Amino acid sequence: MSDHQVQYGAIRSAEELGKLARAYRKQRKLTLETISGLGNLSPRFLSEFERGKETAELGKVLKALRTLGLEVVIQPRRGIPSRPSSKQDGGRHA
Repeated sequence: MSDHQVQYGAIRSAEELGKLARAYRKQRKLTLETISGLGNLSPRFLSEFERGKETAELGKVLKALRTLGLEVVIQPRRGIPSRPSSKQDGGRHA
């Protein structure tokens, strides 16, 4: 994926998520400094996130995505049946 081409879909690594966020940011002509100021996140953190840092703090990643105008949607992978809720777990999924 080029720096300005955004391809949405399944994300399977921190690197893929970072590349998508960078492409989206650049497509919107936003700088790291702009996103840093809007989201109260350091430019260094944003740069590391966009480069796919595996240990990036999840809360900060989600904040960066929200600041960019992106959201995370969780859904079962295709071909994987969803687990029915049981009385033991109170209807929650682990």
